[in-house]
Order: sequence, then C-alpha cells, then structure tokens
Amino acid sequence: MKITINPKYDFLSDFINSLPDTFEKEGESIHKLRNEIKIFEKNGLKINVKSYKIPIFINRIAYSFFRPSKAKRSYKYALQLLEKGFDTAEPIAVIEEYKCGLLRRSFFVSIHSDYSGDFRSFSNTDESNEGRYDLIETFARYTASLHESEVLHTDYSGGNILYEKIDGEYKFLLIDINRMKFCKVTQDMGCYNFCRLQGNDEYFDLLAKHYAMARGFDVDECVKLFHKYKNEDRKKRAKRRERKQKYASIFK
Repeated sequence: MKITINPKYDFLSDFINSLPDTFEKEGESIHKLRNEIKIFEKNGLKINVKSYKIPIFINRIAYSFFRPSKAKRSYKYALQLLEKGFDTAEPIAVIEEYKCGLLRRSFFVSIHSDYSGDFRSFSNTDESNEGRYDLIETFARYTASLHESEVLHTDYSGGNILYEKIDGEYKFLLIDINRMKFCKVTQDMGCYNFCRLQGNDEYFDLLAKHYAMARGFDVDECVKLFHKYKNEDRKKRAKRRERKQKYASIFK
C-alpha cells in the first residue's frame, strides 16, 4: 500500500491509514455509481473520501507501472490548481492499495465543499432567473482565466463545475479533476472545452461572447466555434446512445 498525506493534515494519519478497512462500514454515502463518495467527520472537519472502482486488468498494469492512478492525479492536480489560485477541494491524502504488485483500490481524500450550485442544473434551465446573465458572464471570464493560466479541465461538464455566491460575487470550484492538462490553451482548444455543457443557443451565445472578450478573441468566430463543437458533441452522444440501445436490444 502507498499513502501520500498532505503535511498540513498529518494529524489525520490514523484516520487515513484506517480507510481501506473502514470505508465500507463507516461514513455517509453521497454518491455511488462507478465510484463511491462518502463524507466523514473527523477532528471537526468534514471530509470527502472518493473510492475509485477497481480498474480493468490492463489499466491495473498501466496505473501500476506507466501512469499515475486517478486518485494520484486528483491529488497532484488539486495542489497545482490551488497554487495557481483556483478553487478545488483541498487535498488531504491519496491511498493506493496493491495486490500481486498491481493497483487494486485507490482513494482520494479531500476537504468537503459546501458549494450548492452546479452547471448541470443551471444550464438546463431555459427561462431567465435572477442573476442568470451575471453568472454566465462571470463563468465565461472564470474559464478564460483558467485557460490564460494554462489550465484545461478535459472533463469540463456541468456536474464538475460548482458555484456559490459569496459576498455578492460568484465563486467557482472544480471537482473530478483527474483529467486535466496544464498547457497553452489556444482559441480552438478553449472553445472546444465548453462543448460538454448543456444549454440553449442563447446560453452558448452569451458564453462565447464573454469568453472571447475576456481573451481578446473575435466574438463572431468564437460563437461559430462554440456551436460547431456543441453540435458535434451532441451528434456523437446520440450515436453512442443508439449503439447502446442496439446492443441492449440484441441481448433482451
């Protein structure tokens, strides 16, 4: 077993070391699909523990010898984001459990965030609401700031972007950050990065306009690119759903 603990949270070492044995029995489960997330309360702190599904065999080899595990990447990228001044769940530890030399289970431990909004629910709302346009503009400028700082979240979907209005200003926090790149983000890359978000044409027009203005790009060109990549992503997802339905009907 390999355990990395953020020095700031050394006082939680007993709790962290016990997690592989106690995770199934303790904590409050708040998400359980492919992976499971539980909340624990220790030493006055609200703590998130994400348990990753045991990888398929080929990925167990890859994560053991050739590339960092999802948990390890989440820990590393969280530190990089915070260093650059962007909010994410503060990392506490990463735990990697091995069997026969291959990665089996892994856990990412972090401080729990109470941000209540996410862009999955926000962007699916067609009607106007108070502060809607202000939030869209602020979010576009926030994303532009990420890209200008050479941060590219490659799983930039609505559920991975949390927000909260604090002291009259919208603040954002990124989660599920194991897929990220830290590189120069071109106009094309930046516009493509929004394609997994959901919303109507007006929503994307506003995003594109304010993103372009924040980065000094041509507004009309960004609007075209936003809609191009959004439509391509929708077609891709529709084809994927059709394939799943087709295969499901074969095995009925």
